Amino acid sequence: MAEIDTRTLDATGATLSYDIRPGEPTTAPLLLVGSPMDATGFTTLASHFTDRTVVTYDPRGVARSPRTDGAAETTPAEHADDLRRVIEALGTGPVDVFASSGGAVNALELVARHGDLVRTLVAHEPPVVGVLPDREPALAACVDVRETYLREGMGPAMAKFIVLTSRKGEVPADWADEPAPSPAAFGLPAEDDGSRDDALLGQNMRTCTGYVPDFEALRAAPARVVVAVGVESEGELAHRAGVEVAAALGSEPAVFPSHHGGFLGGEYGQQGAPTEFAKALREVLEG
Repeated sequence: MAEIDTRTLDATGATLSYDIRPGEPTTAPLLLVGSPMDATGFTTLASHFTDRTVVTYDPRGVARSPRTDGAAETTPAEHADDLRRVIEALGTGPVDVFASSGGAVNALELVARHGDLVRTLVAHEPPVVGVLPDREPALAACVDVRETYLREGMGPAMAKFIVLTSRKGEVPADWADEPAPSPAAFGLPAEDDGSRDDALLGQNMRTCTGYVPDFEALRAAPARVVVAVGVESEGELAHRAGVEVAAALGSEPAVFPSHHGGFLGGEYGQQGAPTEFAKALREVLEG
């Protein structure tokens, strides 16, 4: 693989770091987007696209992209503007985008606002809880996760997050009355270290899940939008949201191999089916 070219640029309230893996210049660059996952999460997936330029970045408030405004939360609109800046800094014209989880939420906002910057967006399992039939209890559960984080710290909040996002089926109205899961059951610390700067639980939890895409703008955009879901994650919150987003855009979701992190090849200790995932992604991009 070619040597990675790491660059930075200034954005409103943050300094952004992004990486360029040079490839064939006749093909549009492929931008891989996560949130709050940083560029390292796409190491394996990027290795399957050495024939084209691949760009990854660290979202604001994560890893090498520090916030400079001290804000406690980040909105999809801010993330979308960051993505706009990165794409424009490349100077290559429209790019293809694979975006997963919270990154897919931000990329949907990018296309709604700046559709001319994107050729094809593959939005993989965007957790836009506001489009679900059970939106009210699901959104309340997301808020509860964040409030648990602010009150008790990372371990108890992350345990709730794992239970919520891996639940099959609708979120019950009595979510808050269910016994709180033990952090130890997930190998998480129960003690509170006092920090409150976690990008997932603090900065993005409420704003990401509470986002509702501008479907009219997405349908009118020049970019092609393909929503993807994992075959193994059927019934889970992000999968269900992806199905609803696809329906609102008048399409069926593309079903990708593996689960919510199906592109991972050991990053963060998680294993998907990256070879099969990359093949499916390439087929969709070549459309």
